[in-house]
Amino acid sequence: MLYSENELNKRLKAGCGLYYFYASDEALVHAAAQKALKYLTRDDPETTVLDGPTPSVEEIVLAAGTISFFGGRRLVLMPLIRPSTYSDKDLQELCDTLSDTENAIFVMTSLVEERFGKLRPGKREQKLISCCEKLGYCVQINKPTASALQAMARDWAKETGAAFAPGAEAALLARCGEDQFLLRNEIEKLAALADYGTITPQMIAQLGTVTLDADTFDMVKLVTSGQTEKAQQKLRTLLALQNDPIMITGALISNYLDLYRVLLGRRSRRALSAVAKDFGYSGNWNYRLSTTEKTAARFKRAQLEECLHILQRLDTDLKSSRLDADLLMQKALCELALAGRS
Repeated sequence: MLYSENELNKRLKAGCGLYYFYASDEALVHAAAQKALKYLTRDDPETTVLDGPTPSVEEIVLAAGTISFFGGRRLVLMPLIRPSTYSDKDLQELCDTLSDTENAIFVMTSLVEERFGKLRPGKREQKLISCCEKLGYCVQINKPTASALQAMARDWAKETGAAFAPGAEAALLARCGEDQFLLRNEIEKLAALADYGTITPQMIAQLGTVTLDADTFDMVKLVTSGQTEKAQQKLRTLLALQNDPIMITGALISNYLDLYRVLLGRRSRRALSAVAKDFGYSGNWNYRLSTTEKTAARFKRAQLEECLHILQRLDTDLKSSRLDADLLMQKALCELALAGRS
């Protein structure tokens, strides 16, 4: 079953005794659990927190079986429980405890691996999900789409008294990624910078925390536009901030692969949506690939293949050479600039 806030509210009002939220992103399950807890704790019931990933069956039995001092049902919170770490015997005992308990309300969350844009629960995870579906409200929470995240960002900005300039929320997503904790924190900082007025793209570039992927893409744009010295300055900044040279190189490779894929898509007249589907892009792919498309237009296929060879050599050298990593990376940026010239 997929998460629905309306259905959650119905279950809460009906007195459901178990809530289990699972997703690939901690922020998603945390937000859903907090909504449930806000309702369940309105009368201030006694709450027992059993921190994950593997609270013992004995702890769970003790917490579930303890009668509340006030005579109501005890609230048992089990955040980020990991079913795969239980033995088959202990997992069965956990399911039996959840089934037999009448004096407690359980609120549980788990993170599940995502592959190719879909959650792939393992055998033990499936067993716990199946058990919880029979006992209460057990739901999968999917990542919000890019448009939904932008709407959430606008709402969070509105809560602070600020607002985004047109297109600024998309720029923030491109730089910060899809981590909702990070997004909300960045919006609060940007709102203060804007004096709780309008948040502009320039403010985001000035203050916004960025992912390594976004920073390296800025480097790629500087290199391809002939601004090699500025690209070198950004590289020096990343290294000064203690970013691992191998991680920076990996992010550069990822960005050049984006360029290569988009260029091949243009040559075969495939839409960006088809490119995204072919290579398993998810989340805010439209902004990412449409921005990449403009840069890809500067290249020929052979040039991008040469750039990928340069980065492959850089990766090998960083892992095997005794030469200074800073020097190797600066040399590679110059080679990338030369390879990208018409």
